[in-house]
Amino acid sequence: MNSSPVLATDKVIMRTEPVQQRSAERITLLLDAAAALIDDTGIDGVTTSAVAKRSRSSVGVVYRYFPNIQSLLRALAARNMERYLERVWEGVENSPPEAWSSFDSTLDAFIEMTRNEPGFRALRFGDVIDQRFLSPELSNNAMLARAFAEQVSRTYGFQPDDELIFHLEVAIEIASGLLTRAFQLDKNGDARFIEATRELCGSYLRTHIPLPRT
Repeated sequence: MNSSPVLATDKVIMRTEPVQQRSAERITLLLDAAAALIDDTGIDGVTTSAVAKRSRSSVGVVYRYFPNIQSLLRALAARNMERYLERVWEGVENSPPEAWSSFDSTLDAFIEMTRNEPGFRALRFGDVIDQRFLSPELSNNAMLARAFAEQVSRTYGFQPDDELIFHLEVAIEIASGLLTRAFQLDKNGDARFIEATRELCGSYLRTHIPLPRT
């Protein structure tokens, strides 16, 4: 079942709301430029002038939409989360009915983005900058846990509660730590750490959140 991944973007503030297609396209160019710069020079290399040059824009255009680099990176992190959740929902919809059968595709979506999505390996959802980069009230992983809880509850027809969210967040924290280590030195990911993530998190979820067949 599809769910609109809006959790990441409701806290992102830009100077100008991109209500027109041309503005939206311009913002996409700026975010793409920032992502490419992250891959080339690291997060510290993302400056207003560098983004303007890479996107073939002016510094004034960058400032029209983003008051500072922090807000631009926040928007990119939000886009990363949106794209990731879109892949997660697609994996859920195509999974067999067994409980937690979608876990592998959820993990694989993160791995695929880390390998192939520009800027994702370094920035992810902004947690490398601040654990509450996307929201002052919740950590980035807590936001993911709530998004996953919504999807699980829709799939299996029950209301999510604090216990469900807690166990999902624990699994996400385990996966986050192990996958950070997996990609720390290897851009394709250390297979041993990836498989340890799959085994530990899959076992934790099946043990603490036993779901029925759909």
